[in-house]
Amino acid sequence: MIISIASGKGGTGKTTVATNLAVSVGSNVQILDCDVEEPNAHLFLDPVISETERITTPVPEVDEKKCTLCGKCAEICQFKAIIVIAETILTFPEMCHSCGGCLEVCPVNAISEKGRELGVIERGNRNGLEFIHGRLRVGEAMSPPLIRKVRSFTNPEMLTIIDAPPGTSCPVITSMKGSDFVLLVTEPTPFGLHDLMLAVEAVKVLGIAHGLVINRSDIGDRQVYDYAQKEAIPVLMEIPFSRNIAEAYSRGELIVDAMPVWREMFLKLYTRINQIVARG
Repeated sequence: MIISIASGKGGTGKTTVATNLAVSVGSNVQILDCDVEEPNAHLFLDPVISETERITTPVPEVDEKKCTLCGKCAEICQFKAIIVIAETILTFPEMCHSCGGCLEVCPVNAISEKGRELGVIERGNRNGLEFIHGRLRVGEAMSPPLIRKVRSFTNPEMLTIIDAPPGTSCPVITSMKGSDFVLLVTEPTPFGLHDLMLAVEAVKVLGIAHGLVINRSDIGDRQVYDYAQKEAIPVLMEIPFSRNIAEAYSRGELIVDAMPVWREMFLKLYTRINQIVARG
């Protein structure tokens, strides 16, 4: 089963839920941190990294001796990553989406591909828990290709927990696609409700079963609960506003390690998700 942990906004406790859930289940589990722009699951899991892989994406390289400046490559490129100006052809690798269209339409085979670095993927483990995350290269604008590479390590024989990026844009959709369940983490505030509503609509488009974890559940107001009831979204866990939890977080500790009573609560969360997925 693949469970994606997502949120409409940052700072709701998404990584806290993902890491504590993974550790609570314990065996035959992998966690994929797909928040490649700002991965932080490793800060709480402290995995032993055993493999590091540099990831590149193909971008066009033009042989100007062969190029006839016909402009067919510029016509097919929807992202203006290759253009012809007067007697010059220019490429903009940062804008390229690596579709390969320019290679296909070039009548004189003047275009080849070279690799542009996206970032790195690191793999490791924590007491048997398999850990994989991506680190996007500083200055890189497109994270989905690196996220797809992280997702490619999904092991169908294991429970896979995905720590998705915050928001509802392309990186989030790339992270969640193909999941069996999306666990949305929110907080009972006006901002939390606003961004939760956006996230729910995105998950509905993907047609994935989903439920809520409400963090800092004893502050704010009841609007999130009212919305969940109206939309028939199950509230699967509530985490109170707690100084002990905040202190553990600030030290980089897992809740289930600092307060073992929470391990049973996260296992109950996993059981409830299993039941919802089993019902279809």
